[in-house]
Amino acid sequence: MLELIKKKYPTAICWSFGDNPQLADELAQLVVERKKTATCSSLSGFFSDPVTPTIGGYNIILNSHGVPICVIRTRSLTLVRFSEVTEQLARKEGEGDLSLSYWQQGHKEFFMREGTYSPDMELIFEEFELIEVF
Repeated sequence: MLELIKKKYPTAICWSFGDNPQLADELAQLVVERKKTATCSSLSGFFSDPVTPTIGGYNIILNSHGVPICVIRTRSLTLVRFSEVTEQLARKEGEGDLSLSYWQQGHKEFFMREGTYSPDMELIFEEFELIEVF
């Protein structure tokens, strides 16, 4: 299946959300349900990743088993500090109760696991559109 998708989107990069299987599946499902239209990563994590989204680029989102779930297209990439993420940006991530406090807690825990958390850390905030669901 992945080979066929790559033929349709030859420049697409493939990746999963999060840092564990449960998170990969939960976040991919939120995209499919059109609840999640954004994601973020630490600036250091973004530049250390072998595949990085680009504005206008296609992304094949995989589940925890490496199975393609959907294709998204990056609309924007914005540099923002953790402490400057707004309620509106947090809501676009589509997680939990959509509140800024929920976003802050979940992302603080994620970035602590990554070893990059600080209130003034820089994030790459990516907004995207859902193109196709498999």
